[in-house]
Amino acid sequence: MVYRGNKNGPPILRNLSSRLSKRISPWQTVVITLLWLYIARNFAKIVGLESPEPLANLYTRSYFRATWVTTALDAGFWTAMKIRAKWLRDLASMVFTIYYLLAAEQADEKVRKVRGMLTVDHLRVSWHKSTTPYLSFLTRVLRPKLTRYPPRAIRIPRPASSSYKEPANAWLYFDGPLSALKNHTKVVLDIPGGGFVAMTPRHHEDKLLGWAGKLEIPVLSLDYKKAPEYPYPHALNEAYDVYHTLVATRGRCIGLSGATIPRIIMTGDSAGGNIATGAVLMVLQSASTHAHRYADQDILPTPEGLVLIYPGLDMNIGNWMSDEQMALIQDRRTRTRNRNVLRRKSEDYYKLTPDTPHPSDDEDKTLSPTVAPTDSSIVTAADRSTTPLKPLTNAELDLVSPSTTLATQSTSLASSKPKPLKTRLAMSSMISYFNDRILTPEMMRAMIILYVGPHARPDFSTDYLLSPLLAPEGLLAKFPKTCFLTGERDPLVDDTVIFAGRLRQAKHNLFIQRKELGLLKSKITFDEREHVEVTLIPGISHGFLQFVSVFPEGWNHIFRVARWIEEIFDNNEARAKMSGATDDSTVGDKYHVDGRHHRRMPTESSGDEDRPLEMSALSSNVGKTQAEDGEDGYFHHRRRPQSLRLRTGGGGKRRRGANGHAREKSIVSLASEEDLLGRRMKGLAGGLMGMSSEGTETP
Repeated sequence: MVYRGNKNGPPILRNLSSRLSKRISPWQTVVITLLWLYIARNFAKIVGLESPEPLANLYTRSYFRATWVTTALDAGFWTAMKIRAKWLRDLASMVFTIYYLLAAEQADEKVRKVRGMLTVDHLRVSWHKSTTPYLSFLTRVLRPKLTRYPPRAIRIPRPASSSYKEPANAWLYFDGPLSALKNHTKVVLDIPGGGFVAMTPRHHEDKLLGWAGKLEIPVLSLDYKKAPEYPYPHALNEAYDVYHTLVATRGRCIGLSGATIPRIIMTGDSAGGNIATGAVLMVLQSASTHAHRYADQDILPTPEGLVLIYPGLDMNIGNWMSDEQMALIQDRRTRTRNRNVLRRKSEDYYKLTPDTPHPSDDEDKTLSPTVAPTDSSIVTAADRSTTPLKPLTNAELDLVSPSTTLATQSTSLASSKPKPLKTRLAMSSMISYFNDRILTPEMMRAMIILYVGPHARPDFSTDYLLSPLLAPEGLLAKFPKTCFLTGERDPLVDDTVIFAGRLRQAKHNLFIQRKELGLLKSKITFDEREHVEVTLIPGISHGFLQFVSVFPEGWNHIFRVARWIEEIFDNNEARAKMSGATDDSTVGDKYHVDGRHHRRMPTESSGDEDRPLEMSALSSNVGKTQAEDGEDGYFHHRRRPQSLRLRTGGGGKRRRGANGHAREKSIVSLASEEDLLGRRMKGLAGGLMGMSSEGTETP
């Protein structure tokens, strides 16, 4: 019909076309046709019959628009990830992205399905897309000119006392020639995020170039090795080693003059915030537990400051918050800043019960007694459902006055009423924002499993180097000034407000103790801004510094962090001048301590070999080795009891514990092939890594 028939169509359509062509032009015909298609497809939305979009009012318009672009990019790159030819895969990724930009519903559906079966390859494809040729070109075009010099790749040697021998990789961002580094004594050590499994400093160049250009000081960003090839605690030890080397070499490892020990501020975003906080804890732990053992050696100094950007500080994801955590959020000193966080937690309950009256935000405060009505006939339905009052006997009536009797019964009646439901304020932010467009519980689950690895057995309730939120108050009281920048709609926002509350509490308790001991003047008041500063940005979620090309407001937050860094340096310098601090030009080599000094897991592979995901059996002379090491053992590692170390082999024989008594074989000492927990973790991690149950890689 198309080739052989009349080009103007059947007779009826020809007559209709000839009549319409006299009234409307071809352009008007096209516009009317497209308008009709749009109305037909979105009729329910236009007349208000469509189901509400759950995320429509969750974010600001600019952030929601940015997530629309990032969702289309994820869907496009995941669709093309199976194409083998790189040039064709890069081109197809952009073509599919353009399609998903127009078909937003299909993009959401594609992303939802992929996140339901995530693997480490999906995470890396999604988070490494900014360095692909086409997106990298667009990012450079949209990025303002920040520095004149490109970043330099460098290698940082490990300390002599390190268990690892391979140098650490890093990128140096500095707006000047290398010869100008000798004039600087300040360094920003950045630990980039990426879910512990992906992303290098090159994927964070917007913020790194912005800081280097704004501050005009060297910014060193660590390219640490990623899980699952290098599981916990490899990245943590690597961050500590780099900081140790910077101090021990006085910055000569990156080109500084070495005249003085450099002043260092550590930063980290997302997973990098976890590693940066853990590294600071390791520094503080080494100083507190080993200072008395090395009287002739200097203690590794604490960083001058710590800046955390939407950090993930709790690996033990839960549904509900404890009373202690809620008390930190509801503290009267921070209640104004956390008002929106509390309101959102309230909405989690009232969205399910829209007809329930909403109490005020101050309902948790102590309520004043309510005067009961004098007419006993006024009883509400709620009062009838409560336990009835026990009537007074005649003897009791003779001992009390009528007014006292009425007051007593009123008080009993008030106490018997049902109390307000409190669980609505205790839901964690990870569950409140489970449908977040950037970070979902499925992604957090995958990242934690891959980071921990199939062989490790961390205690999520006590291991504060894995979950810094659990750090003891004694270490938190020694923390440098810490600044937080997080979105209010971030699934990890609870980590920020809880950890900031714990820091504030530890600092305040230390302040009170010093004041009671007479170390501080009585007129001095506690100023929390000297220790903790928190900024919660309304209407945005996670990762907003990663896509500033489509979220221009992110530049304001990048420069806000730069101002924080500058203020910390300036305030510390002014404080040092006022206190008459002595020059810190002591010999940097005195920071060298013999012996290994890393955080090690019971089943961690050898630090010298760094073989990924390899479980090594402990030798039978572990006790002898520990005895020979003596006080020169791990520099800052908290040794686990030998009886808790995993042992392989031995079959079903009874073993002897530390006290010499025979004990039955437990789950801790089972052989690896019989370890049910190990097989479960291996199955979970294998699926995320694209491995089948037999250990072979799936196609």
